[in-house]
Amino acid sequence: MNTKTTSRIIPLKKPKINVITLGCSKNIYDSEVLMGQLKGNNLDVVHEASTMGKDDIVVINTCGFIDNAKQESIDTILQYSQLKEAGKLSKVIVTGCLSERYKPELESEITNVDAFFGTNDLQNILHSLGANYKHELIGERLLTTPSHFAYFKIAEGCNRPCSFCAIPLMRGKHVSTEIEALVKEAKILAANGTKELILIAQDLTYYGLDIYGKRNLDELLRRLSDINGIEWIRLQYAYPSGFPMEILDVMNERENICNYLDMPLQHITDPMLKSMRRGITKQKTIDIVNQIRDKVPNIAMRTTLICGYPGETEQDFEEMLRWVEDTRFDRLGCFTYSHEEKTHAHQLVDDVPDEVKQERVDAIMELQQGISYEINQDKIGQTFKVLVDRKEGDFFIGRTEFDSPEVDNEVLIDAKTGYAAIGSFVNVAIDRAEDFDLYGQIVK
Repeated sequence: MNTKTTSRIIPLKKPKINVITLGCSKNIYDSEVLMGQLKGNNLDVVHEASTMGKDDIVVINTCGFIDNAKQESIDTILQYSQLKEAGKLSKVIVTGCLSERYKPELESEITNVDAFFGTNDLQNILHSLGANYKHELIGERLLTTPSHFAYFKIAEGCNRPCSFCAIPLMRGKHVSTEIEALVKEAKILAANGTKELILIAQDLTYYGLDIYGKRNLDELLRRLSDINGIEWIRLQYAYPSGFPMEILDVMNERENICNYLDMPLQHITDPMLKSMRRGITKQKTIDIVNQIRDKVPNIAMRTTLICGYPGETEQDFEEMLRWVEDTRFDRLGCFTYSHEEKTHAHQLVDDVPDEVKQERVDAIMELQQGISYEINQDKIGQTFKVLVDRKEGDFFIGRTEFDSPEVDNEVLIDAKTGYAAIGSFVNVAIDRAEDFDLYGQIVK
């Protein structure tokens, strides 16, 4: 009797594509779009996986904005390229702002990276991974945030001439996305459980000028606020010069548009604002902040400032410190000036010592810490609608409409006072407050 010997065919395991995201929320958005396309091509894609196989591929989405971010990106590229050298993964691909800005230098210095791509190379990245760009997937993303909130990029690039900023070098000129495409994307997100849209761009307030011939953020806000399931819409990165005041009318009209505005002002003295090419004066800056607060009395305003810009005197700094004390922003971030090549400010002398820059940042942040503490103390005894982001230990942790993820206040809710599902809204009575945290209990 003849017998046949059969061998069991073991299917080959598909390589996993691990996307690493560095930098800002715009990079998060770009990574999510890339991952959505990869998944749509039936590829196995993950975000920042802790374990890798020897056949796996890493795609690093880099930041090239300031020195610290550039160093983090370089360190990450080196880390994964060394793993590739050791045979612990198969390919390393680099994309994003750093490789847009420094591609020739990176290619010559880190030779075992398989490919470097820029910020607008999505189709080429996909082809390098054996995938095709699918037009039917436009508007679909693989979220890396909790599903109940999503960063929502409405435009790419920037037309502003700010002297210290390298963003136009890496992201190009301002290009708005059409309203209909954004509405379609928002509807997909809402259908998948997203409740909060965080609108991002390098400059939200420029939206529409390039494709509609006018600033059109107010119309976009109305269209987005009409979408069922979207309960919060938050505005980040609004430029002060030419600010379209009509968006405040929409904020007052629509309950699901958060009373929140992130407006990076960078400095306050006239010499600094002029040298920074901000297109605004101290008095106009003060006026616009007052006008915004008059129109939306309970608005939470966030800003960012730069210390140590070339030529910044002690008088400039003291004037900015007094202005921060007088203005009492709800939220504030402060950074040391970074001398970026090919920017307009790079031709100036970087004359403020690093230790002085840091001392000035520390002084601003210490002042703001006290302001934030006092503002939070006033919230004790009040009840707020809170979106629950996660649970840690004995607390559910969430945010009010006045707080953006990662950068603002968090509300710590005593879990003993009631159950709160992640991604749900609950009413919370605040009974304790610190400088950057609120504590409370669930109430009906």
